[in-house]
Formats: sequence, structure tokens, C-alpha cells
Amino acid sequence: MSQPFPVPGAFPPPQLVQDPYPFYRMLRGSQPVFRVPVGDAGSPGVWILTRHRDVQLVLRDARCSVMRQRAKIVEQFGDQLPIRAAVGEGGGLRSMLVMDPPDHTRVRGLVNKAFTPRRVAALRRRIEAIVATLLDDVGETWDLIDALAAPLPAIVIAELLGVPAADHRRFKEWSSALVTAIGAGNPVAARAQFETALDALLAYLREVIAARRAEGTAGRDDLICAMIDAQEERDALTDAELLATSNLLLLAGHETTTNLIGNGTLALLRRADELERLRADRSLLRSAIEELLRFDSPVQATARVPLEDVALDGATLPAGALVFTGIGAANRDPEVFAEPDRLDLGRAENPHLAFGFGAHFCLGAPLARLEAEVAFGALLDRFPKLALASDEPLAYRPNFVLRGLTRLPVRSAP
Repeated sequence: MSQPFPVPGAFPPPQLVQDPYPFYRMLRGSQPVFRVPVGDAGSPGVWILTRHRDVQLVLRDARCSVMRQRAKIVEQFGDQLPIRAAVGEGGGLRSMLVMDPPDHTRVRGLVNKAFTPRRVAALRRRIEAIVATLLDDVGETWDLIDALAAPLPAIVIAELLGVPAADHRRFKEWSSALVTAIGAGNPVAARAQFETALDALLAYLREVIAARRAEGTAGRDDLICAMIDAQEERDALTDAELLATSNLLLLAGHETTTNLIGNGTLALLRRADELERLRADRSLLRSAIEELLRFDSPVQATARVPLEDVALDGATLPAGALVFTGIGAANRDPEVFAEPDRLDLGRAENPHLAFGFGAHFCLGAPLARLEAEVAFGALLDRFPKLALASDEPLAYRPNFVLRGLTRLPVRSAP
């Protein structure tokens, strides 16, 4: 007989949210392929991977599905989980984030055209202008998340989709509510909060898509129009896929970059020697961004479901298990990274997994890197004495998958 799925009152624990890396280090050193028993003795359970080689193998293995609903735990205990939905999945919709081939290949192939290196590079001047405008408004003491890290990627992705500037802040509010709900400990309250925010966002997107169809897409160069044209010309997308993809791009397109800028700035401000090294040698900026992605990854984990037994070094992941691939843990694996807990902005070998690996490698990685490059460059140029405004502990969102600060108070001058 199956036992109820244990949903603790405060999950994830506050200490794990504040600093998960000691826990990863302990788990990787003792049980790098860790099984969490759930349900009866025959249940495949939940597994956590913390070694780089295991995470990489599972992320690229076609036998491991991204469709979480295939996991036995989701079938049995979905209504007891803190939140069943993931970004891109909810309201009866399914985005490419939770699609396996061939559907994933078809949808990604269409959207990928908007994120080629050439098209992303063409956005540099616009991103520079947005950053300049945002930083013009800050005072002597300000919240870097609210002033820069949150609005910048939200504005960029909204403009790519063709969302009016007046609605950008509404998207950030909906997104924040969704991310907070996913990490909340109370499953009933979390589900209600998630569904309220998601319903509002989807209703808005339906109106935008309907308006584009009514007005016609001729002369418009935004991504929603491109998807409508593809749908009408060659049935490349269903109505549900068009809506789900728009939703995914708006959410995933800026939440992770917000965390990259926020987590990265905090890491630099806490390590004055590395910050000064970067100020003295701007040629390090691109390698610095890769190191910041590795050091405190915006996405700490993602899930896979083996469709058949998958052998790892010293263990076997059973079919139907829910497997959390620990990206944040893998990026601190001493077998791959020398002195993994040290921030080294000039790290030469840096095969981090912050953007995932394999077929689901992050579509927006070039855009995230460019936004971070412009943002960090502007902070270095404008604020030569930027520092933390307080010694008080900083708060993180209660989310063990998306790691990000709620606020980052800084001061521009001593």
C-alpha cells in the first residue's frame, strides 16, 4: 500500500535556499546518486544526481523524458506535491520545455530562428539603451534586482514578442507570482497562487494573439507574428502550442537572466579581489559571465523521467522515476572544476551546465549572455565604487529550482 507523499510545512528548508552548496557537497561525497523512497516498496521513487558526469549523461540521454507526468510519483501523488506545474506547463498547455521529440524538434526549430547569434547580436544597441535608461533612474542607494536585473530581461523578451511597453511590469508581476508559488511549502495555497497568476497571463496572451490575427501580421517583425504566420502557412504550431510557447518565452526568457545578473553581482561584490581583477582587465568579461553562471547557477536543477532503466556509475535509475539532475551541484564538482568553491573569473576550462545540455540546451543562452555582458559592463563603467548597502543576510525566493534574490540593496558611492 502506498504511503502519502511527505510534504513538509516549510519546503525547501530555509538553509537550503540560502546556501545549497554545502548540502550538494555532502551528498556528492556520500551518495551522489541518491534515492528518496516514496510510495510502496516497488515505487521507483525520486532520485537526485549531484555529479557532473551523471547530470550530463541524463540530460543528453534520449531514454530520459522531459515529460514529468510520466513519473510514477506524479501519477500517484500529483495533488499532494507543492506544485505540479512547471514553467511552460499548466492550464492544459504544454510548451517545448516539456516536450520530447518529434514535437520538441518541430517547435524549437521554429522559435530558434529568433535566437540565432546574428539576430541576438543585432539587439546589442537596444539592450544598451535599455540598461542606460534603467540606471539613469537610480540614486545613491538602490535595489539592483528591482532597478536593473528584473526589468531588463523582461523588457527585452517582451519587445521580441511584440508586447506593448506599457504592459512590461505586469508580466514581471505575474512571473514573480508564478516562481514564488512553485517554491511555496503549502500545496493548496501554492496551487491557487500559481493558477491565478497563470490564468491572468494566458488570458492576456490570448488577447494579444487574437489582436495580431485581426490586425494582420504584415509589416510586423515580432515573434508572435512570426509564429502566427508559420501556423497559417504550414501548420507548424497548434493554437495551444502557440499560446504555450509565448508563455514560456516570457517567463523563462527573463526569470533566469534576472537571477544571473543578481546572483552574479552579489558574487562579485563579496569577492573584492575578483571584482578589481575584472575592472582592471575588461577582456575577462565574457569568461567572467561563464564563471558566474557556474558559481551560482540561476537554474539549480531540472527533471527527467527514464522511460527504461538507465545505468549510471554504480547505480541504476529505474523506469518511471522522477530524477532531479542537480545542475548547481554538477557545477561545483571537484572532478571537473579545480577549486570549485572559488570564484575565478579567468577560469580557462569551464564546461558548466548552467544552460543545460543536449537537445534541451537553453534556447535563449546567447541572449542571456549578451544581456549579462551589457549589464555588468554598464555597472563597471558607471559605478566604480559599487558596494553592498548592508551587512544583513539577503533573502532568496523559496524555490529550489530557480535560485534568485528577492532584493539586492547596493550603494553607488561610499
